[in-house]
Amino acid sequence: MIDWSLYLVTDTALCGHRGVVRTVREAVDGGVTVVQVRDPAATGRELYELVVSVHEALRGTGVPLLVNDRLDVALAAGADGVHLGQSDLPVEAARAVLGQQRVLGHSVSTSEEVEAVPPEVDYLGVGPVVATPTKSDAADALGLDGLRDLTARTILPCVAIGGVHADNAAEIAATGVAGLCVVSEICAADDPRSAAATLRKVHQ
Repeated sequence: MIDWSLYLVTDTALCGHRGVVRTVREAVDGGVTVVQVRDPAATGRELYELVVSVHEALRGTGVPLLVNDRLDVALAAGADGVHLGQSDLPVEAARAVLGQQRVLGHSVSTSEEVEAVPPEVDYLGVGPVVATPTKSDAADALGLDGLRDLTARTILPCVAIGGVHADNAAEIAATGVAGLCVVSEICAADDPRSAAATLRKVHQ
């Protein structure tokens, strides 16, 4: 059973000189329960090497490691699963390659997308909750009511993503989501451990 409480999506640029691996290590010390490596600007080799490094940093922590978009990299690097967006590989095809033991996540932003989720999916990333500059091609913001509505339409665990920060985390957590998914709140923080600990207190 995965603890979805605090789900970190990495952003290589926002991690800056500290780097992704150190940021992840400190964030996990602060309470992050799931890590997804995301770096759309990286080459396949660069992403593979980053995922391998993060995987090594997570060894022994029990925190699952997922890879954004790239099923091939997730498999090659021995990650625990992959997270796919609406324009990525179809989840049915991904599951056929991924097998039943690894985790498969899917992004949704509308009720139609939630209702179209196939049974191969293990959890949903729902958002953006609030408009955010972190992901330039994100859909329109859902707001709290939209997030609550989409979460209620599925029995799958849902993590809220997009514009999740310490000052709105409590009201987002109260919508019934299984967890909070953050990028900049931890990657751009001066102290990722403290930032993670603050968010974890909100949604435990």
